[in-house]
Amino acid sequence: MTQPQQPVAYGCYRHPDRATYIRCQRCGRPICGDCMISAAVGFQCPECVATFAKQTRQHEGPFGGTRSTNPRLTTIVLIGINVAVWALILIGGDAIANLLALQPGGFCLSATDPTQWFPGATTATRCAIVGGAWQAGVASGAWWQVITSAFTHVQVWHIGMNMLSLWFLGPPMETALGRTRFLATYLLSALAGSAAVMWFAEPTTQTLGASGAVFGLIGALIVVGLKIKADLRVAFTWLAINLVFTFVNAGISWQGHIGGLLGGMAATAIIVYAPRENRSRVQWLGLAGLAVATIAAIVVRAAQLA
Repeated sequence: MTQPQQPVAYGCYRHPDRATYIRCQRCGRPICGDCMISAAVGFQCPECVATFAKQTRQHEGPFGGTRSTNPRLTTIVLIGINVAVWALILIGGDAIANLLALQPGGFCLSATDPTQWFPGATTATRCAIVGGAWQAGVASGAWWQVITSAFTHVQVWHIGMNMLSLWFLGPPMETALGRTRFLATYLLSALAGSAAVMWFAEPTTQTLGASGAVFGLIGALIVVGLKIKADLRVAFTWLAINLVFTFVNAGISWQGHIGGLLGGMAATAIIVYAPRENRSRVQWLGLAGLAVATIAAIVVRAAQLA
């Protein structure tokens, strides 16, 4: 009968005078009781644990999530969507813009002259009485407008300014927040801008453009800067100039800009101030709560206008 082979004891790679039968599951080094670190399977040596932790940190963003390998990608996609919608409106005309732009309660267009409208006809029934063409708003069922309006532009200068701002703000924010958190912040900013328009603009007002989402990214930049104690003089100057431009020009939706700014700041604060323990869960629950609250505000206002 063959006798079972006795295990061979080796000296720990860090403490040669200590005999051990345990080896690191990654590199195979002998490790004693003081050097072994519990892993998912077996034990690992301190060097392997440190190397793995370093690799993990390199792929993790500063506020959780996976670090973007190409931080311009999401910005390029967003710009592409905006340009595609603008081109569609250029080809299809105002009917597409009216379908996608945000209208809290809807409005009544002249059936013979699309550039004219009837301000007194605030419902589909009244619009029909005066022989107009009713353009549905959020309160009359066009719920998609709270998001599609943020991707809708008509004038070249409008889309040009917004996309230029997005090009400069998007990549650094994606670098800081990670791709999915950056996209969530952008969309929540747009949604918050729409909520502010619903509540504080005239029901017949038509609002369109990515400005609310862009203001949200300015707010995100400021919140991240406060978190890391960066010099924010340039950011605050840029914000001040944009706010002055917003309130001086009567044709600009201050409601969308302020709503987007506050939405972006709130979303980013949830991300960057979440505790390290269960950080990802806290972040996504917080962002989901913000989204639900914003949508609820839109629903309540739409019910009032219906």
